[in-house]
Amino acid sequence: MTIKLSRALCASTALVTGLLVGTSAFAQSTTGSSTVEELVVTGNTGPKSLDGVIVQTAPKTRTTIDQEFIARQLPGQSIAASLNMVPGYNFTNNDAYGNSGGNIRVRSFDCPRISFQWDGMQLNDSGNYACFTNQVGDSEIVATADVAQGTTDVDAPSASSTGGSINYTTKVPTKEFSVVGSGQLGTDNFRRGYAEVDSGEIGPWGTRFLVAGSYTKYDKFKGPGTLEKDQFNARIYQPLNDGRDFASLAFHYNRNRNNFYNNPSLAQYRQFGYAFDNDQVCNRLAPVAGTAQNENNNNIIDFLGRSLTGSCTNYYNLRINPSNTANIRGQFKYHFTDNLILTVDPNFQYVLANGGGFTAVPETDGRLRGKNIVTNAANANVGGAGRDLNGDGDTLDTVTLYTPNNTNTRRYGLNASLIYKFNENNTFRLAYAYDDAHHRQTAENGFVDSQGNPLSVFGGKDSHGDKVTTADGLSFLRGRDRKSIARLNMVAAEYDGRFLDDALEVRLGVRAPFFKRELNQFCYSADGTSNVLCTTQPTLTTVGTTTLTNGNVFIAGQGTTQYIAPYKATKKYDKVLPNIGVDYKFLENHSVYASFAQGLSAPKTDNLYTVKRVGTEITNPVAKPETTDTFDVGYRYTLPNMQATLAAYKTNFKNRIVSSFDPDLGIFIDRNLGSVHISGIDAGLAFQPAEYLTYTANVSYNRSIVQRDTPGNNGLLIPTKGKRLVETPKWTWFQRVQWDITENVSFGAQAKYVGERYSTDVNDEKSKEYATVDLDVRWNLPFMEDHKIYVQGNITNVFDDKYLGSISSVSNATAILSPTGAVISSAGTARYALGAPRTYQITLHAEF
Repeated sequence: MTIKLSRALCASTALVTGLLVGTSAFAQSTTGSSTVEELVVTGNTGPKSLDGVIVQTAPKTRTTIDQEFIARQLPGQSIAASLNMVPGYNFTNNDAYGNSGGNIRVRSFDCPRISFQWDGMQLNDSGNYACFTNQVGDSEIVATADVAQGTTDVDAPSASSTGGSINYTTKVPTKEFSVVGSGQLGTDNFRRGYAEVDSGEIGPWGTRFLVAGSYTKYDKFKGPGTLEKDQFNARIYQPLNDGRDFASLAFHYNRNRNNFYNNPSLAQYRQFGYAFDNDQVCNRLAPVAGTAQNENNNNIIDFLGRSLTGSCTNYYNLRINPSNTANIRGQFKYHFTDNLILTVDPNFQYVLANGGGFTAVPETDGRLRGKNIVTNAANANVGGAGRDLNGDGDTLDTVTLYTPNNTNTRRYGLNASLIYKFNENNTFRLAYAYDDAHHRQTAENGFVDSQGNPLSVFGGKDSHGDKVTTADGLSFLRGRDRKSIARLNMVAAEYDGRFLDDALEVRLGVRAPFFKRELNQFCYSADGTSNVLCTTQPTLTTVGTTTLTNGNVFIAGQGTTQYIAPYKATKKYDKVLPNIGVDYKFLENHSVYASFAQGLSAPKTDNLYTVKRVGTEITNPVAKPETTDTFDVGYRYTLPNMQATLAAYKTNFKNRIVSSFDPDLGIFIDRNLGSVHISGIDAGLAFQPAEYLTYTANVSYNRSIVQRDTPGNNGLLIPTKGKRLVETPKWTWFQRVQWDITENVSFGAQAKYVGERYSTDVNDEKSKEYATVDLDVRWNLPFMEDHKIYVQGNITNVFDDKYLGSISSVSNATAILSPTGAVISSAGTARYALGAPRTYQITLHAEF
């Protein structure tokens, strides 16, 4: 897959499950897990070395790639895209370069159900477990990237890892002083620069550090708008104990300013193709005193250049994704004795982000009037002072406001392991993980200029923009206001033993997460839904002839909707989860392994803010957390110039949470779909017929079947039983050829095939299969042999295939009716991200 067999096998660990490069490349979730792997490898006579590649006999399915492979992909690309060669893994990139993010699937599990980590630090959102692949570290600083299909390490600090884990590690600063620089130009006005300085060993203790920064900007491949990213990374590394231990502190800052793509429905794609996107222009109505301006009737120029009348809802500069993220990652490893080792990984994260938004707000909106509102006996809005939003001196207008849902997170984490090596064949460790995320979710409205552009990308967020204050002077206009604390305390234990002259490895582990969500809702919740009203309007217990005695209230001017007053609640989840694996080398070149692991995913924050009043008590209709039982067996065959693997798995997925209708409560809520049976096979091959030529390939089959129907309207069922999970291809395959044409010129070609995927739970709409081909060529400049200087060209989607990428799925695309015509489930609209067209990039890279 790369120039030499060692590179090929490293890049092909999808094929040769568990290949790692060198002793520093153990890409497990934490320093504790990496240390255990090092002890296991060095503690036996062991795994074969193939030109510097260690074939790890790990008793589970795990895939690792390193910088040799990553650097052949588009520089600056998300690590999630580089991992797309892993069997059972599929990443749909929302643009060619990665700044728009994308969707990950591993053996049918989406990323919120996978533990996503950087140097062992949890990256999944603390509220909804989402993965933001456009906010990860620059590709140049990644040493290794690792996928555990179906299972996690026992010390993974996660409350959502039912489907496995993804972890990538930061490179160690070099021992010699060096400067690295690269620049890229590409399609869609792409330009990127990257610079890195490594200090080399300095001072009396051989301290090392690196500092790196990058800047990226390019145009969307369709529609108006740009994508821009600034990133800074640094790491200080201190060897200890003659180099067998270390202390490290790493820093990261990422600033994204991205315009969203407007994803079409299948019908819109068939009608407009790649032209479909957001509006190009929004000219707001000019304010005029004494007359009403309704900004649902602004002048719009749409994606086809047509001049229309409408709101700014699809104006491209209101459909944005700004984010400021930062983290600090500590790592520490120390031998108290030759056999007793302590590892400690503390971390801190900061996030401020939103997904843009638009609302046309009447100046007499009850929330703006607050305590000033006046109502009649029917609780209708009949008078009271409004708020002049457009400065024309009246309150007659409906005005465009920027309405983002800001998420602001401060998160503290700690992973620690105490490892004891009884002898060369027996190792035991105790681990502890702590994750404390303070998740503040607000939606402070902000102002826009005459062309609809927000004055601040974070709206009225404190210290960022002007708030839209209310007429009573007591509050400000916002769409939500809540604070959640997600706190994980987890203990784990693991034993690794070698028997039968190291032919048999047994790994016995158990993890016990204790997870708690503290909920603080500062707004009024509409009973039975997740809809809220953040207001200072007066509350009532009587409207007309109706008097509430259950603790709910009416809100002045809001009719007869019952609201639950601001509240606090706590939810707790815990489970003991075994993690067991066995590997047996029954002949010199042959080995088999088997593993079993249980997983847990606690309900998301949004699910828990759906509340219902039952009697006088506030309840939450979300049922049990999701759990998995995963069985994995595999076979490995190893020769000096070939590696082959075959793995089979089965997962029993219980209590899968989806959005469905609850006939007892009479509302749509997030509830359990029930059991899903998942099974599949992954196979792979890495082969070097000659020193200058390497071929790698893998193929994966997945079968994910829902086991029961889902409740719908009118006490009837939505026919989901026997259907396949959404966005999950049955077949995928990957192939790559790497050819050293000369000593200085190398060429690579790779292809990825993705089978058809359903976009609805009832499988009544789907996207077609597709395959993309990528090429790369590198020329090592021969006239400066003391330095690594090369020119690299990349082409993605060589044949310019038009295909559908990420899917926003729904229950059903066509209305489901009973034999009598009753509506069981209304039609929904799935949305599709469009695959990026053919893209060219050229890189000049230099190291001194």
